[in-house]
Amino acid sequence: MKRFSNTPKVQVPKVPGIDLDFVPEDYFKARDLGAALPSDIKGQARRELARQAAAEGRELREELLAPELTEAARRQWGAIHPALMGGEYLPSLEKAEVEIARITLASVLGDTISVRARREGRDIHFSIEDEYGTEYIVEPESGRKPLELRQLIAMLDGADRDLGAVLTPAASQLECGTSIEEARHFVRVESDFYPQLGAYYDARLERWFAEYAAENADEDDAEDAP
Repeated sequence: MKRFSNTPKVQVPKVPGIDLDFVPEDYFKARDLGAALPSDIKGQARRELARQAAAEGRELREELLAPELTEAARRQWGAIHPALMGGEYLPSLEKAEVEIARITLASVLGDTISVRARREGRDIHFSIEDEYGTEYIVEPESGRKPLELRQLIAMLDGADRDLGAVLTPAASQLECGTSIEEARHFVRVESDFYPQLGAYYDARLERWFAEYAAENADEDDAEDAP
């Protein structure tokens, strides 16, 4: 069984202002106390509604706050717009499992990738799930403590054999002819446990798009040269 080490196999680029050594105190404290987390809600649109309502002191219908919708409610919700289905078809969280990070794509169906931690005795087991049963590379598979931010990023960067779970969807958009400006807003990363994860990948994506644009400008100049 693979356990994590302090040195990820995937090199993690530094980003100014981001503490890559950050470690959450615990993944399961809220679950043990019976407290609800926004990440308990499978659907991304409903999750965002819950966060907005909480910030504004409003109450939502109980069914919108449920971890998952009934099949009938899911059909009604999806009939409003297909993008509202994002995350709704993810596998259900197990009793001793929490979502520690999420990647959301601005696709027609709001495709979603969920990074999870499951407690079994003294061990924490990690997995990466989406709505299509994709088999991701998960390294490490288990450990005794929550991951450092650096280790979580290494897991995401190594989850896909190409560019990782975050950059690969953006690259796929560019390969399909999408402009850089449109592709720039295609991928979103968030976490209830790692507050700087989204900012880290925002910076990484900006850097990657700048490098991509520069490389393509050089190729265009070479083609135009006499």
